[in-house]
Amino acid sequence: MTLPPPALLRALFDRAVAVADPMRAIPQALPPRPKGRVVVVGAGKASARMAEAVESVWGPCEGIVITRYGHARPCQAVEVIEAAHPVPDTAGAEATARMLALLTGLTAADFVLALMSGGASALMVAPVAGVSLDDKRAVNAALLASGAPIDRMNTVRKHLSRVKGGQLAAAAYPARMLSLMISDVPGDDPAFIGSGPTVGDASTPQEALAVLARWSVAVPASVRATLTWGSGVVPPGDARLSRVSNRVIAAPAQSLAAAADLARQSGCEVVILGDRVEGEAREIARVHAALAREHAARRGAGAMPLVLLSGGELTVTRRGDGIGGPNAEYALALALALDGAAGIHAIACDTDGVDGAAEVAGAVIGPDTLSRATAMGLDAAAHLTRNDAHSFFAALGDQVLTGPTLTNVNDFRAILIW
Repeated sequence: MTLPPPALLRALFDRAVAVADPMRAIPQALPPRPKGRVVVVGAGKASARMAEAVESVWGPCEGIVITRYGHARPCQAVEVIEAAHPVPDTAGAEATARMLALLTGLTAADFVLALMSGGASALMVAPVAGVSLDDKRAVNAALLASGAPIDRMNTVRKHLSRVKGGQLAAAAYPARMLSLMISDVPGDDPAFIGSGPTVGDASTPQEALAVLARWSVAVPASVRATLTWGSGVVPPGDARLSRVSNRVIAAPAQSLAAAADLARQSGCEVVILGDRVEGEAREIARVHAALAREHAARRGAGAMPLVLLSGGELTVTRRGDGIGGPNAEYALALALALDGAAGIHAIACDTDGVDGAAEVAGAVIGPDTLSRATAMGLDAAAHLTRNDAHSFFAALGDQVLTGPTLTNVNDFRAILIW
């Protein structure tokens, strides 16, 4: 192996991010520029980069995309508006209203290119009648702390929105629409990428209420009343979706495959545990620690290094008042479960560079993580109990800091046994 373990793990993560760069994926997916009026709309942490890539091929385009603060890119004509994520704000609501106005009155001769990536659920916000922006903010914050899987969270979000669940596409009808998506959801179902603004939805308000009950999510009375009355999601088969084509252009599996190729080129064996792993971060970490120990125990003298790769979206049920995210929490729980096991290193990062609400991608661990923490007076178990993984790894200097990566294909985890 040519690189030391921490450097190799970081190289694998960087490769996973690089292959999902919209500047690479968009040109391969774009058709020739249609004749007539072309309107570009989009939302998500990668949307500005996606618009930049579109204009590098098509030239200046009319349009609006909404991205997270700090994730803007210089576009030729598409207007880039920054807003809050993961809890929406007024800037996102105002930008969404302008986007819907831009789509009003289009004709069958017009063409809409929609650019969607992870983060669109919070960035593109248009509450249904009877639900205020503050209500939506409260729901988002409660869902994020509940531990509910992303697809269940998005079921609730759809039924509280005038733009999700196919409603953006309906607003553009009868124009033709192509929606290009970068997937950050396990299974890459377009209906759950950004809460499916261009995809029909068959779920019901009763299912959204069931999600709130299952994960004990407290919501304002206006939200519960709205879900009792019904919502405006567009069902599959609706005529307003007949001119829409949805296409996923970058996904977690592609990034894991690229990282696996690099690991093999670096002299490692590779086992891919899956690109759609879901569950509580600390629980998945314990399972992965047990797998790593099993693999380590079976290795003979002189065996090649082994990398266990996985993707997906883990969740955190917030129990404490610390600063953390699912990837850092996974890394901390993994370090505790491995308890200094010799020769086992790992990295866990979000490919968008933002783990939870912190400007940190994730963290790395090694056999000495707990011993160094103890020497510094850090109690790893206590940090885990209060969901304070980011503070723990910041003190150790083991955070992974990337800044905005301008893409988002979900979590990336690699465990190296050497």
